[in-house]
Amino acid sequence: MMTAESKWLMQADRAVGIVGYGSYIPRYRLPGTEIARIWTGGSGGAPVKEKAVAGLDEDVVTMAIEAARNALACGEIDARDIRAVWVGSESHPYAVKPTSTIVAESIGTSPNIQAADWEFACKAGSEAVQAAIGLVGSGMAQYILSIGMDTAQGRPGDALEYTAASGGAAFVLGPAAESYAIFQGSYSYVTDTPDFWRRAGEEYPSHGDRFTGEPAYFAHTIKAASALMEMMNTTADDYDFAVFHQPNVKFPARAAKILGFAPEQIEAGLLANEIGNVYSGSCMIGLTAILDIAEADQRILMVSYGSGAGSDAFDLRATERVKRRPRDVYRTADYLSRRSPIDYATYVRYRDKLKD
Repeated sequence: MMTAESKWLMQADRAVGIVGYGSYIPRYRLPGTEIARIWTGGSGGAPVKEKAVAGLDEDVVTMAIEAARNALACGEIDARDIRAVWVGSESHPYAVKPTSTIVAESIGTSPNIQAADWEFACKAGSEAVQAAIGLVGSGMAQYILSIGMDTAQGRPGDALEYTAASGGAAFVLGPAAESYAIFQGSYSYVTDTPDFWRRAGEEYPSHGDRFTGEPAYFAHTIKAASALMEMMNTTADDYDFAVFHQPNVKFPARAAKILGFAPEQIEAGLLANEIGNVYSGSCMIGLTAILDIAEADQRILMVSYGSGAGSDAFDLRATERVKRRPRDVYRTADYLSRRSPIDYATYVRYRDKLKD
């Protein structure tokens, strides 16, 4: 019998998993010390060591295509078998024109598909995953491609500029029998919390300063994670890995501690110090790093966060297929090691920060 608490747990009619996955991180890195040098004379430190910066010829579309191709190769899936392409981002290159259709055609899908762009600040990517579980789980689709990708924006000199980065991940969701990891349950929690926003026509987002921590990130992340674990009858000790949205290093580390996770459980997926906050792809790219090293039957908790505000929490279990991942597909660690440091002037040029 369904209890009052368990009725909010989301489980598909048939088991669904991650059939293929891939990431993309631009090679350019801007050190936090370089931002501090410009705006504070080098004082005050930085919340992350460095952040990934998209190049002159990169945007959400090009990066999503790269991650999608990696996911298809990883899953050994023919793009023509994909039933839907969904791209979650808060930095779509067009205000009116879908990113998803460009990505779909570029990777060679059939035109007989569903395509859509998703938005919900930093959890746009996990929204697309949540919806894909439903569509695949209902039997309406065999494979769906869900992507979280951003070229995050930050006003020059603003606190966000230290962490707002570029990159993300792509997942092909499909039947559990073909999957690297199976979704055992999921849960979503949202409220109207005004911690971060960008009105139409505005170049850069604004944030509510004190709202970003306690009533926003921590309230939603902790609620989503603890509620899912209660409904799954688990504790932190039941998971081998956990990955949370990463606006910086301190927030996910603190959330993990509150929930009872040890530092070693979040270490593999905590990439913020090396690439910054890639927004819609933050926890998704952390999950790709975990899947790259996971062993069969290991359990994973993934919790996203999006300003405005809400969190999606997922309970996954790795399968025997993790042992057979194709060796010639780029791993997240490969992108992490492929780095070219840049100075602030180069960053300003690459991200078009000079305005008339």
